Amino acid sequence: MQIDIRRTTTPRTLPQGPLGFGKHFTDHVFRMDYGGPQGHGWHSPRIEPYGPLPVDPAASVLHYGQTIFEGLKAFKGQDGRVQLFRPDRHAQRFADSARRLCMPVLEPADFVQAVRSLVSVERAWVPAVEGGALYVRPILFGTEAFLGVRPATQYTFYVILSPVGAYYANGFNPVRIWCERQHIRAAPGGLGSAKTAANYVASMAAAESARARGYDQVLWLDAIEHRYLEEVGTMNVFAVFDDEVATPALGDTVLPGVTRETVLQLLKARGLRATERKVSVEELRQAHAKGTLREVFGTGTAAVVSPVGVLGTDEGELVIGGGKAGPLALGLFDEITKIQRGVTEDRWGWTLAVD
Repeated sequence: MQIDIRRTTTPRTLPQGPLGFGKHFTDHVFRMDYGGPQGHGWHSPRIEPYGPLPVDPAASVLHYGQTIFEGLKAFKGQDGRVQLFRPDRHAQRFADSARRLCMPVLEPADFVQAVRSLVSVERAWVPAVEGGALYVRPILFGTEAFLGVRPATQYTFYVILSPVGAYYANGFNPVRIWCERQHIRAAPGGLGSAKTAANYVASMAAAESARARGYDQVLWLDAIEHRYLEEVGTMNVFAVFDDEVATPALGDTVLPGVTRETVLQLLKARGLRATERKVSVEELRQAHAKGTLREVFGTGTAAVVSPVGVLGTDEGELVIGGGKAGPLALGLFDEITKIQRGVTEDRWGWTLAVD
């Protein structure tokens, strides 16, 4: 793929002070189009200055929600090198999401090349501060102007970058989670395994209700029986028992998280019993009563590992691990972040250096 690079003539000042998450954006974007007057298939790959995107008011994305996205990170190591973490797995999930939403598939190699090329141009934006990273947000959306209910014939693939600070600005503090029994995140046969905007907007009402109750996020349960764990907030979820670490099995209601996959590999490498199966709220309650529920934590790109300190239900609260982060969550967070930053040898081949 030959990428045309047109650099900005008005570069922005690099942000100073706390970065937050998703508040600042770099000088350039990657863009490639599909279909339209310039021909069929993918065409015109380029890196160009960041700016507003003109979209026709009748664009399919605005009416029928044909859009998918990804989220991954680039890190600056102790030696100053910049590297991406598992871009190949994000590329494959992006392709799988595109198929589910009847969108053209971007070859994983082209996805990785686009991300790598843009990060290379913007390497000065990769934060050197502890816990900082350059967040990478690829997005694909339908741009054809029409009002018929069918897949679009024209699309735009974009990649934007945002320097972000440490997710845990105040330390590795466990979160308070509300067990949601009314709203659902995804139903069998739906879009739950695709990384699409529809799944996220569907979660907002329940998340706001949980915050009003004094909780940080929502524990999503299955759509049929409202008994079994599926995800926590926008993350996959793990439960640590005396003799097992369990996470919900993948299906069409659970997003196949890249960090989830990473954690499972690390658990098995440690010789721990890591299983993918149904886990019910009642099982958590019984294990808590017996003293065999050691930890609950979420996994995802933004936080890596997020320990759960309190699980709130209609029947009362479960305080997990004394409300403190557990040793397994802490250990996994430490191990993954050291690999991401080149502090620990990457014996898995998970990182990709940016030229």
